[in-house]
Amino acid sequence: MQPEDIASWLRQNPDFLAERPDLYRSLTPPRRIHGEGLADHMAAMLAAERAATRGVAEAAREADGFASRTRAAILALIASHDPAATVREEWPDLLGLAHCALAGEERAATHCPPHWLPLPAGTAARLLPAGREALLREAPTELPLLHAEAAPLVCCDALARLPLPGAPALLVLGARLRSELPQQGATPHLLFLARALAAALLR
Repeated sequence: MQPEDIASWLRQNPDFLAERPDLYRSLTPPRRIHGEGLADHMAAMLAAERAATRGVAEAAREADGFASRTRAAILALIASHDPAATVREEWPDLLGLAHCALAGEERAATHCPPHWLPLPAGTAARLLPAGREALLREAPTELPLLHAEAAPLVCCDALARLPLPGAPALLVLGARLRSELPQQGATPHLLFLARALAAALLR
């Protein structure tokens, strides 16, 4: 398309930019033009930039909040005599989540250790592909398997591989709201939780 074609199309569709304010962030403002037209254009660009900055700031606050809650969960783990019970009973409140659990393969329901969820063989490899040690899922599957009675409350979750000997095991965290498990910046904290938990289980 030639510039004249684009200009003509925009004249025929005057609401195009107003309906897509994010485009203002990629446009160069007009120069040597004065009056209300320039003021409106600059105001739209500023509004788009503020919206983007607000999103970054909110993501940073969510990540910082999850980091603080992670530290509280680890402190509870240090003082615990039963790490699995601490994860199931104390971590939901400390992490601000709907559900926290340990899940392991080759743990038949009749022989499953207290506070552990049994997983069919191969589940960990299927949910956490090779090379992935942690995963945040915005649209989680198999909620009843991973979250048991808390499944109806969970809208998103996180999985982290537990570095334990023997059958594969996972740390499973479920949240009611996406903001409780921030998509940006949470992975390092998940990995740290999993390592700290494995160390406590091996004590």
